[in-house]
Amino acid sequence: MPMLEPRTALDKELALMEWMRSHGSVLIGFSGGVDSAYLACVALDALGPEHVLAVIGRSASYPLEQWTRAREVADQFGVPVLELDTDEINDPRYAANPTNRCYFCKTELWSRLVPVARARGLAVVVDGTNSDDGRDHRPGKGAAVEHGVRSPLAEIGFTKDEIRARSQARGIPTWSQPSSPCLASRLPYGTEVTPLRLGKVEAAERALRGIGVAGDLRVRYYGDTARVEVSLAELARWRSDEGRVALRAAVQSAGFETVELDLRGFRSGSLNRANEQPLVESLGAV
Repeated sequence: MPMLEPRTALDKELALMEWMRSHGSVLIGFSGGVDSAYLACVALDALGPEHVLAVIGRSASYPLEQWTRAREVADQFGVPVLELDTDEINDPRYAANPTNRCYFCKTELWSRLVPVARARGLAVVVDGTNSDDGRDHRPGKGAAVEHGVRSPLAEIGFTKDEIRARSQARGIPTWSQPSSPCLASRLPYGTEVTPLRLGKVEAAERALRGIGVAGDLRVRYYGDTARVEVSLAELARWRSDEGRVALRAAVQSAGFETVELDLRGFRSGSLNRANEQPLVESLGAV
């Protein structure tokens, strides 16, 4: 009798565990985000630690805060972890920051992870792509396909909300954390990716978290100007006189001169919509 298509989030989790068992062993590209943390914990339950390896690719574009969360999740649940350095930033094709920048980043990542899986006898390499991810510009997916990397969350039909719900049910602390793609996503296409620029963005976002900015957050890099996106729920709070002063001071502490607040609020992939007219409020300059 054919398996029924899973309908609820729990049905999908059971299907995911069966997917894992059918392969026997797995290597997971592990960023510590909502999706890969959930995927690693389910794989661990389905296969046991001797058949699971979560690999973190470390580079200048990977936020330190996310690495910390990844290690915390791994330690809490006993997920076996390997860390590897990746060198995409020294690939001139990546550093030039074209619209398919992610392709070169993921090519670098999978070209390192797939040989590890092969050397350790792990049957399949997987990533945390979910079914919602197909709605946005995802050139990195092509690199995954080329390297034979599978996306079981997407294949089974998991949405982001379902992953969060099942993560919460399992007690995985990442269930409520905002999405946090690589730091290079804060630079407009065509702006060269350098460690200095990535470091300024990371420092600005860390400073904003330090003063209490909650929820989704991006600091978009425009040379000496930083454009801050916060969630719509947070926007009114930070547009107050006191909030504006605090935002400006936090971002300028990272080395930016001019600070703008995007009045449209946080929008995932906003740099993919370059034709949109900006709606910003200046918070002042040094």
